Amino acid sequence: MSNPFHVTLDNGIAEMVFDHPPVNAFDSKGWAAIAAELERLGESPEVRVILIRAEGRGFCAGVDIKELAADPNLIVAVNKGNYDSFKAVHRNPKPVIIAVHGFILGGGIGLCGAADILVASDCARFGVPEVDRGAMGGGAHLQRLFPVQKVRHMYFTGEMIDAAEAYRLGAVERVVKREELREAALEIARAIAAKSPEMIALAKEALTGIEDGNLEDKYRWEQGFTLQAYRSLDSQEARDAFVDKRAANFKG
Repeated sequence: MSNPFHVTLDNGIAEMVFDHPPVNAFDSKGWAAIAAELERLGESPEVRVILIRAEGRGFCAGVDIKELAADPNLIVAVNKGNYDSFKAVHRNPKPVIIAVHGFILGGGIGLCGAADILVASDCARFGVPEVDRGAMGGGAHLQRLFPVQKVRHMYFTGEMIDAAEAYRLGAVERVVKREELREAALEIARAIAAKSPEMIALAKEALTGIEDGNLEDKYRWEQGFTLQAYRSLDSQEARDAFVDKRAANFKG
């Protein structure tokens, strides 16, 4: 499979665009490719800012559930791809701006929770349907976006937060119309790209260093529970029901 994204570079701004219909859900190889490209961009002296956005119905629906339904053992490779991708955003030496529209689910939440700045269209909706898919993960990154009790409500119920609420809670820098999203993100990227690369790199490293706790260690803790979840019969039933488009019949 070819990479589920394309990348352009213009005046120091690297633009990674997800384009993997129908919902920008990535398999284990797709997530590995995203991580590798983000690391490459972070190391490139030509890149000053990274912008991630998407084409299609929504920003990112997370992992490819059909791949995992067919082979649950691939959860290890998927976990690694997610971990590496989120880390490649959070620990990237370059500022990472993410522009979102439509649905932001699962791994999409991880990317947004790892980012430096978020811009959203007014149609954006954030959610974590993990428990309904027999999985765990994403709480650490979600908690970097929203308050603790809001995160737990989202996680336990599967209910989503819209762009206006995300802005009210401080997770999103701007909310704009869908057709204005790319330009709004580029406006911020240009302002950062015009500054001293050395000073911006130092600023990102300093700001990451003063965060409470270690985001990657927290996520690694969560991934242990993801593996435990995938060993349960309810987890397999959740994935099978999703693929079959039917109600799940849980026995646990």
